[in-house]
Amino acid sequence: MIVGVDEAGRGPLAGPVVAAAVVLCDGGIVGLDDSKKLSAKKRALLETEIKSRCQWAVGIAEVEEIDRINILQATMLAMTRAVEALGVEPRKVMVDGNRLPRWRYVAEAVIGGDAIHPCISAASIIAKEHRDRLMRIYDLTYPGYGWASNKGYGSALHMQALRELGATPLHRRSFAPVAQLEIL
Repeated sequence: MIVGVDEAGRGPLAGPVVAAAVVLCDGGIVGLDDSKKLSAKKRALLETEIKSRCQWAVGIAEVEEIDRINILQATMLAMTRAVEALGVEPRKVMVDGNRLPRWRYVAEAVIGGDAIHPCISAASIIAKEHRDRLMRIYDLTYPGYGWASNKGYGSALHMQALRELGATPLHRRSFAPVAQLEIL
């Protein structure tokens, strides 16, 4: 029972950080890769297949948690929540990146793992699709920031809206571009 884990949303100025944990199904899934290398259409198709054939779970760290404990610790928290939500005891957890949460599982951090290990690739796809969906919903609640397209990253439109409209409850106040505008 090997679990792949990856996250989406460490760098944006707004929204939660989302992690996913996936146990690949027998026979694997054709076409898995780092979610950033796949088209939106291909990611959506793979997400459907992963969710229908594999065991998976999502963990989220909300904006308040990011601001309180910092983005690195919030990412570790989201990863822990994702693995625990699987409801199984993994033999090993493989995490994309160079750091691991402090947990009881045997684990390995793999730099570039989302392009190397299919279980991490699957987690990358689930995490990105889940977070992107959240940001499209948040875009309807807080129009003007362009979150449906920029996903909360500091694009020119997002930065202009942040200056003109101010920060929303979904903005990470611990991130410098938001914190600096709050001071003005």
